[in-house]
This record gives sequence, structure tokens and C-alpha cells, in this order.
Amino acid sequence: MMNLSKRKGPLYLQIKNILKDRISHGVYALNDNIPPEPQLEKEFEVSKITIRNAINELVQEGYLEKKSGKGTKVIRNTITSKLSKGKRFTEILVGSGHKIHKQLIQAEIVENEQGTETYELFGKHCLRIERLYHFNDVPYIHFTHYLTTRMEEMELGDLDKQSLYGLVEEEGISLEKFRDEFAAVSAPPAIAKILGIDEGAPVLKRMRYAYDEAGNIIENSVGYYNTEMQNYVVNYDI
Repeated sequence: MMNLSKRKGPLYLQIKNILKDRISHGVYALNDNIPPEPQLEKEFEVSKITIRNAINELVQEGYLEKKSGKGTKVIRNTITSKLSKGKRFTEILVGSGHKIHKQLIQAEIVENEQGTETYELFGKHCLRIERLYHFNDVPYIHFTHYLTTRMEEMELGDLDKQSLYGLVEEEGISLEKFRDEFAAVSAPPAIAKILGIDEGAPVLKRMRYAYDEAGNIIENSVGYYNTEMQNYVVNYDI
């Protein structure tokens, strides 16, 4: 059963966000139909009206198109993002016909050692989340996210179904500023094993810092990209 909770707001909006995330990651591909309503009712264990309300929201937002007797088709797969005027990296990949699948590996509250960057950013404790992104079913990106303990009540089971930043917003936190740093590095042994590459092989390392409207750090993440498989791409709309 999906991890839905009335504490997080109306069920149809939670389902809408899950479906939207699947669209943006190519699980439901552009110009393909999403599963029929009875199948979604069974998956989410909710009523027909709840599923219809979720779908109608996505129709109104321009992601889906309903045609009598032909099902409900994906007609848009890009999500508005505050990260830049351009598309998110995953949207670029999905728009090129690829599929991105997220896998939650581990999530826990950890104690930060004095003198470390995470201690400087978050203090004694923070929420540590480890995730793996699959590119067309092959391991591609390994992420470790460190988040403020303001997020410790987040439904961690949703992290392989929804956008992390979408879950942050569901907790009432608005992300207003991002900073990314990039470096070319040799894959650490643990990362190489997870990505299925040779130890010491070159990978792209991305470090991200995300802040709320008051300038408080909300998330720091470290991602390792196997760019031998796929380059990191940024498109900008002028």
C-alpha cells in the first residue's frame, strides 16, 4: 500500500503529486496512457472519486488529456522548477525518451562529528538519506542528502515515489535559494560498487546547498554521476 496520510493533506493531492513525479521521471511516458482508474484505485486503496480528482487536477495543469474510450494520455512531462529558468536534469533525460527510477537505500537521523561540514551546517544532528537513481534500469547517480531535523517527521517511505523537494514543501518549507558546486573525482570504493564501475573511475561529483526564504540551510547533498553513461546536461531558456 502507498504511504498516504491525511496528516499530509487531501489524499487526492498526495496522489496527484505521486503521479506527477512519475510523469516527470518517465515512468508514464509522453504520449502514453497512464494506468486505468480501477488499477490506480487498487494501487492506492482509495475511492474512484479520489483518483478522478487527482487526475482532473493533472488535466487542469496540462499534464494529462482524457478522451472518452481512449484512456488518459500524458501530454506534458516538464515540471516548473525554482532551480533555474531551464529544465531540471531529469526532465531533459525523460524528454529524450529515457526512464529515471529512484531507489531509497537508507534514511536515518545521524549524529554529526564536530569539525565536519555537516556539523557546521546542521549542528549535532541531521537527517541523512541515501538514494540511487537508475537510468533506464541501470545505476547512474548515487545521492546522499543531509537535511535539517525540521524534516525528521517526513514520511520517508515516499522518497522513492515523490520528489524530495516536493516532500519538503509538503512540510511547509519553501526553498528559495540553491547553490551547486561540481568537481571531477575518482569514484570512492563504496560508490564504485553501488554504481557498478571500477574503483577510481572518473565520476562527476555535485554538491548542492538548499536554503529557505530566511536563509536557513535545509539540505546539503552529494551526488556522484557516472558520466560515462550519460553526460550531465543543463539547458537554459533565454
